[in-house]
Amino acid sequence: MCHVWVNAEIFDQGKVRSKKVRGLVDTGATLTTLPESFAAGLGIVPTGQELTIKKGRAVVRVANKEELQAVWISDIIDKVLIGSVTLGTLGLRVNPITGKIEETPLLLYRCS
Repeated sequence: MCHVWVNAEIFDQGKVRSKKVRGLVDTGATLTTLPESFAAGLGIVPTGQELTIKKGRAVVRVANKEELQAVWISDIIDKVLIGSVTLGTLGLRVNPITGKIEETPLLLYRCS
């Protein structure tokens, strides 16, 4: 499968500022990752840190669906990476045959 790019819009937590961007879907990444300068430009500030990477919160919109998400804020990544948690909470997935984003049902499982 080739690289999968999506049109996304990232907002600060209060949805005051936003920026449209082409994001690289990274199904191996848990959280969406924002370059530090990109996050700072939107006023997204770190709210914590895990190991060596800062963590913040942003509203992420992909395919006209949006949710407030925990995001990584990276000083070494130079592009927006859309992680698997973001895709899952938006009810989206990558079709491995077509290499495109498609809707998938959000499921609640119950173990008996």
